[in-house]
Amino acid sequence: MIFDTHAHYTDARFDEDREELLAGMKARGVGEIVEVGASIQSTKDAVNLAESHDNIYAAVGVHPEDIERLTPEDMQWLADLTHRDKVVAIGEIGLDYYYDEPGRDLQKKWFTRQLQVAAETQMPVIIHSRDAAKDTLDIMNEHCAWQNGGVIHCFSYGPEIAKIYLDKGFYLGIGGVVTFKNSKKLKEVVEMMPLSQMVLETDSPYLTPVPHRGKRNDSGYLTHVVDEIAALKSCDREEIIRITRENAHKLYRIGQ
Repeated sequence: MIFDTHAHYTDARFDEDREELLAGMKARGVGEIVEVGASIQSTKDAVNLAESHDNIYAAVGVHPEDIERLTPEDMQWLADLTHRDKVVAIGEIGLDYYYDEPGRDLQKKWFTRQLQVAAETQMPVIIHSRDAAKDTLDIMNEHCAWQNGGVIHCFSYGPEIAKIYLDKGFYLGIGGVVTFKNSKKLKEVVEMMPLSQMVLETDSPYLTPVPHRGKRNDSGYLTHVVDEIAALKSCDREEIIRITRENAHKLYRIGQ
């Protein structure tokens, strides 16, 4: 069964059919899902969703686009949430320089603070990094962010940056983008990286793989991602599903 390590089912785009969709996942080959927080509200919703579904876990954190109103009290709240049984990581956290706002200094401040929460609670991290490779690595090195492990969500850089993260023992999240014709760098990364450090993810409802690109994404479409990885690495698709599921369990310390 496929393990989707990163989804956003509390997004409003799932309001009309969320429960029906989630109930049908096992029939589509999806066994487990991590619902990832991106704001204070979506973090609350992620924990609630996980606690009401046996096969769903939660990550708690605030995406760089939503950090402008954060307070020190919010950081204590995140730390307290890590004691809940279904909470498996801090995330998604990081840096996003694609847009000018929020400002980079503010992003760095709250990325650093959330890394500190992860260190204090000994939780793995889910890292969001877009157009910010150097600053992300610099901050993670400065704050010893490697010790509890983690994953680079929706990895978007080339083989050189991939090797740095792989050498640090991190996992790389591979999703729908690998099926896009213009994803040459990511295809190279998938070809060169070991399966032992790969996890599958959707980022649902975003980044829907070909041939469904443009539609709302969901975990059932990961079969197309598996097919692409199997072609790139010339290996058996069932082996990819098994190994990436085992990797997800190790990453999130499920059943360990």
